[in-house]
Order: sequence, then C-alpha cells, then structure tokens
Amino acid sequence: MKPSGTIGDFIIGESPIGQVPVTFDFNTTLISQYANSPILYTLIENFNLYIDQSKDIDAFFSMYFSVDSAYGVGLDVLGRIVGVNRVIPVISTAGFFSFAGTNPNGEFGQNPFYSGQALTENFELSDDAFRTLIFAKAFANISNNSIASINQLLLLLFPNRGVCYVQDNEDMTITYKFLFSLTLVEQSIVVNSGVLPRTSGVSVSYSY
Repeated sequence: MKPSGTIGDFIIGESPIGQVPVTFDFNTTLISQYANSPILYTLIENFNLYIDQSKDIDAFFSMYFSVDSAYGVGLDVLGRIVGVNRVIPVISTAGFFSFAGTNPNGEFGQNPFYSGQALTENFELSDDAFRTLIFAKAFANISNNSIASINQLLLLLFPNRGVCYVQDNEDMTITYKFLFSLTLVEQSIVVNSGVLPRTSGVSVSYSY
C-alpha cells in the first residue's frame, strides 16, 4: 500500500522535483577558509532555517492540491476546478394550504398557499460528502460516458447503499435507477449537482 500523500510514484515532501534535491545542504556552499568559523556558520545555519519554505510548500500542497487531505476552503477551490459546488439546492417538502379535492396537505393557518413553484433551500455539504462529490466529478470529467463507466461512477457516489445503475433505453434516452431510498440531499446531488453525465442529445430521467 502506498503511503498517504502520494501522487503516483511521487511522495510529497520526499521525492525530488526535477534536479532540485529534497533537502538543501548549506554546508556545500561554505568555502574551506570559513567552514570552521562558528559565528559565520551559525549565521548561515540560521538564515537557511529562516528561509526554508519546504514545510509551507508541503502544507500548501496538502491544503489545495490533494483532495485526500484538503478541507474547508481548500476543498472549495478544488471543487471549482472540477466544476462542482459545495452548496446545492434542495427541493423543499414543506406543506401548502389547499382546498378539498386538490389533494390538500395542509390546514388553514398552518401552511402557506402554493405559489406554483417548488420551494428550494441551499444545503452545504460537509467536507467528507463534498470530497466524495469532487472525486466523482473528477472521474466524470475523464469518463467516456459509457454505461460501464457511469455505473462505476454511481458506485463511487453511493458505496454500500444498494443497487444503482444506468439503463440505456435504446431510444436516445437513459434512466438512472436507484433501488434504495435517496435522501433529499442525495436526490439533489443526483439531479442538481451536475456530477452525473448528461450526454449531448440524450434525454435523462431518474427513478428512485
């Protein structure tokens, strides 16, 4: 198993970048006549310590370039890069006041009149949920949109949840089928996040 903080064979903080050594040995810059001067040696040693940005570079990389270790604003930046947002609109299930014969779901004085449009509210995904969405969108960005690759994407989004797959209806339409209950947030991820491929010229429907 590869250690955490790796990209392929590159180990963050250890692998060299080009011909630049992993650690800089300032001793190699001292000429012999000054190598034994304690004052000069201490000054150069301290200067090397003060300007060493390797830890800052590692922290910056971990925060803004590694999806595994990024959090907060770092994940927000990575989300914008792949094309997803942490905040997604969720369809509200609030009841509305209505009259008899129109499938009433509220009582007078308890719910608002129906305006004709579904209410939505914004929901902010947690870091872990957003991280999964980023991975899924990154995968979708390089996917060939085949049935096999889309099914793999669904398994990435909903691991250990149950059966879910995409069905080619062979009439320029596809249907995403979920044989388990989706929460309102998950429904919004499926429909509104843009992570599931929508092939040009092909109509998409959902069954859950």
